[in-house]
Amino acid sequence: MTFEEIEKLIAEINQSDITKLDLDFKGGHIKIDKSQATPVEIREERSSGQPAAKETLATAHQPLGKIAAPKEKTLKIKAPLVGIVYLQASPKNPQYKKPGDHVNKGDVVCVIEAMKMMTEIKSDFTGTIDKILVTNEQVVEYDQPLITVIPE
Repeated sequence: MTFEEIEKLIAEINQSDITKLDLDFKGGHIKIDKSQATPVEIREERSSGQPAAKETLATAHQPLGKIAAPKEKTLKIKAPLVGIVYLQASPKNPQYKKPGDHVNKGDVVCVIEAMKMMTEIKSDFTGTIDKILVTNEQVVEYDQPLITVIPE
């Protein structure tokens, strides 16, 4: 498998709902798991038949070719209760916050519905939204990370 083919495979998976892929091919092995911190792992077979050391190429949320530099420390906004998370006030309204948006301490970032009660989830930090880790109308657990924020 060529580098370009691997690059195309990673891009296709990034844009799909696939979360895990484990692929053996002549000369190597690729494992992609979007739920891990370093989701792409590629191992090449050496001529002796022994696998070479693991080589992490890129994170699943980042295009190949732009290897992640050490990322700034991010802070997590976590779910204070179990329920259904809503990223927008109603289907016709825009999302509260998107990656790249500025957020101030106290800004509403989402709402969690539990037992027909709506609880506004507010940011405890001022900074920039890095990632939204949940989808709209997803069931979330207590203390589950919802959003990461790069602090100012």
